Amino acid sequence: MRLPRPRGPFSERVFAELTRPDPRPVPYDVPSADVVSDEDTQVALWALYELAHRGFDGVDPDHEWSPALLTTRAEVEAVLDEAIAGLTTPAVDRVAGDPAHVAAQLLALIDDADDPGLARYLQREATDEQYREFLVHRSVYHLKESDPHAWAVPRIDGAAKVALAELLYDEFGAGRPDRLHSTLFARALEGAGLDPAYGAYVDVVPAPTLAVSNAMSRFGLHRARRGAILGHLAAFEATSSLPCRRYSAGAGRLGFDARVTDYFDEHVEADAVHEQLAIRSICQRLVEQDPTLHRDVLVGAATCLQLDALAGRQMLDAWEQGLSSLLDEPQQEVA
Repeated sequence: MRLPRPRGPFSERVFAELTRPDPRPVPYDVPSADVVSDEDTQVALWALYELAHRGFDGVDPDHEWSPALLTTRAEVEAVLDEAIAGLTTPAVDRVAGDPAHVAAQLLALIDDADDPGLARYLQREATDEQYREFLVHRSVYHLKESDPHAWAVPRIDGAAKVALAELLYDEFGAGRPDRLHSTLFARALEGAGLDPAYGAYVDVVPAPTLAVSNAMSRFGLHRARRGAILGHLAAFEATSSLPCRRYSAGAGRLGFDARVTDYFDEHVEADAVHEQLAIRSICQRLVEQDPTLHRDVLVGAATCLQLDALAGRQMLDAWEQGLSSLLDEPQQEVA
């Protein structure tokens, strides 16, 4: 995968350091705008995190552990953490209580979450081009689906670890490489006439979409945030089944290839089961083992809900104005 295009002076300097044999730290000037919506910040952070995922052509794999690049990443993470706290604290404060009732608190967070109506719009009103744009946005995460959550496996123990392994077994194809959920999504992209290559559309997705992915990497890569990545997983799974039913219906309405509906149909049933696994068998058991993780579980769930809503609202706002939700024209479609 090639490095994305820079979107400002910070990402330009970060990308230049990535291609050096001996990277130097890049000072980070906090943007005046919301960091979650700052294009320069989010694309730079995405690239720094991708060193721990698939890497880039022409970038030394050892740069994943470059002290200079990790120093740069930590500066951005500190600002991102502040932004996440600002987004999530009111919702978390409303539901937080006895750690013994974390499952009920997660469900309350989910019930209270803002729903911009993206799934309903795609089911009933979206054009085929808008639906393709939606798939482009989703490709940033779904082509590495569940990878950030898998980093939690060696960081927990007991019943929560067993339940997480059970959930991830399904996500990773249940023993069948052709049923990996990331592979199913790549097929869905092909079925919609889009490029299935990992990272193909990073240059055209806006900052809120990158922030969705970056928050998962932020939580997953840090053992101290293991509660947050598992709370994120719980919210993700609990808000997937019904929207996926609507996404499938929308793809059917628009006459898309069965490969598109296959991906979403797979998640209608699977995520209804995964919801209970993630909330009760993973998060509830995790907090029983270590009550100090209670609040971070809730923060992770609220982060998922808030950032997904922001990204969905950005798409809908653009479409309602007759505009593309992407930064530029999508890359050339493939047959």
